[in-house]
Amino acid sequence: MTGQVLPSGTQRPVNQSSRLRILRFLGACGIVGLLLTRPAWNEASVIHGMIESIGVALVLLCVFGRLWSTLYVGGRKNTELVVIGPYSLSRNPLYLFSTVGSIGIGLMFGSIAAASLFGVTTYIVFFKTARQEEHYLRTRFGPAYRAYASRTPLFWPKLSSYQEPDNTTFSPKAVWRTFSDAGVFLMVFPLAEISEYLHVHGHLPIVLCIY
Repeated sequence: MTGQVLPSGTQRPVNQSSRLRILRFLGACGIVGLLLTRPAWNEASVIHGMIESIGVALVLLCVFGRLWSTLYVGGRKNTELVVIGPYSLSRNPLYLFSTVGSIGIGLMFGSIAAASLFGVTTYIVFFKTARQEEHYLRTRFGPAYRAYASRTPLFWPKLSSYQEPDNTTFSPKAVWRTFSDAGVFLMVFPLAEISEYLHVHGHLPIVLCIY
């Protein structure tokens, strides 16, 4: 079960391209900033290692969560109301997992402050986008969407509402696109390690130490 098919109408889905470009630009600026900073904790300390490990786990959760979500919605977004799998936990699991990943990126650089900044910025952008999309979906799907919204949170997941289908179909093109997007998150692994190495050996300037 994926919901009902989009009826004919004149209203168009929300155009996210400009907002996502801004988010990517801010993310790139944030990464550059992290390359010029150093964690206040010593790289060899237990707390630094724990922060990095949590960051790695969150980035991996983001990658697998986005792939999981795409398997259900890929090729059907704005044409069908998907209410199963990850979409039974949250109405916007792709945005949710991306927010988790942005927090993980900051932690992988050993910075709780950067993780908080990345997480809050990403959350605000995606939450605002989700609200705009909600208006479109309420108009398109009417009572079906209102019933869905009454039992499923807009953003943060509700584990007790999980529904698993017997089977589903997916778009290979959408899955491949998600793998490509995941490359952006996975690139942070070597980047964080290279940055740490360059800082330790004095090859990269340190403008600021942050927690």
